[in-house]
Amino acid sequence: MPPVPPLESLERLADAFAALEAPIERKRMLVIVNPYATTVSDRLKYLVVYALQGRYEVDAIDTERRGHATVLCREAAQEGYDVVVAFGGDGTVNEAANGLAGSPTPLTCLPGGATNVYARMLGIPTDIVDATEQLLHAADDWRPRKVDLAHVNGRAFTFSAGVGLDASVVSRVDRNPTLKAGLRQWYFMYSAVSSFSRRYLIRPPRMDVEVGRRTVRGMTLIVQNADPYTYFANRPLHVADGAGLETGTLAGVVLRRARPLDLPAIGARLLSRHLQVLGHRRVVGFSAETEVRMRSADGRPIPIQVDGDYIGDADEAVFGITPGGLTVVS
Repeated sequence: MPPVPPLESLERLADAFAALEAPIERKRMLVIVNPYATTVSDRLKYLVVYALQGRYEVDAIDTERRGHATVLCREAAQEGYDVVVAFGGDGTVNEAANGLAGSPTPLTCLPGGATNVYARMLGIPTDIVDATEQLLHAADDWRPRKVDLAHVNGRAFTFSAGVGLDASVVSRVDRNPTLKAGLRQWYFMYSAVSSFSRRYLIRPPRMDVEVGRRTVRGMTLIVQNADPYTYFANRPLHVADGAGLETGTLAGVVLRRARPLDLPAIGARLLSRHLQVLGHRRVVGFSAETEVRMRSADGRPIPIQVDGDYIGDADEAVFGITPGGLTVVS
């Protein structure tokens, strides 16, 4: 776990903003904290809340179970909070977005997870002190904006979802939070190789993906609402072409099938600065779509993930997009 920022850094930040002329009316802020996120601790939560009080009227609540952040955000919207802060990883952000979807209450993030994909997409620094300072500045230059929100089978997602191999990887990683926190991207890489070898080399699940006027037979589907797909440390990994938070459409790829040499070849393309995943012969891409349908071709339920969280198996998945479905501040 990276070192917790020193007390003096956030205290000085809070004192500096408290000394400025206070806004006429402080905005009500609810900070939703995932205490089990990779870099979150009680001490860090205290420091962040203390600093934010330099510009906001702050309440903070810890999540207690899966789905709790969604409930808390729905209540926050009903109670008239001016902004909700998801302090955790992308899973916490996803739950918060599900609770605020369609409401005027803005969502923002503070990085507390291993990757923090959505926070980076919104232009929020990965350093918690810098991110807190940016949020303090936002109080005096309040500019909420609307971005697209995608969904699959009724579950919203902010940047990406997948059916098949990537969801199997996420499921395996979620079962081992200690290894996830300690090894981070290296454990994802190990899990990808292991899941591929065990479940996708011999008799892999088959799916039919309906996109536009065509149907593609494959073994893995990735659907993106934004780009990049994720990060490997600080390097963005690009998969789909044409994804964006304000396009009003979905983009993605279908992996048709895979042989032993295909996984390292696709992995190399993911990490390359010059090659594209879409250039691989077994990958079919799509973009500018508003609906994508997946059906199991052999009747077997297939794992699904949203924003890096495994949400279960299904034999059918319907993806859609709500343009401007989420209000954010960054």
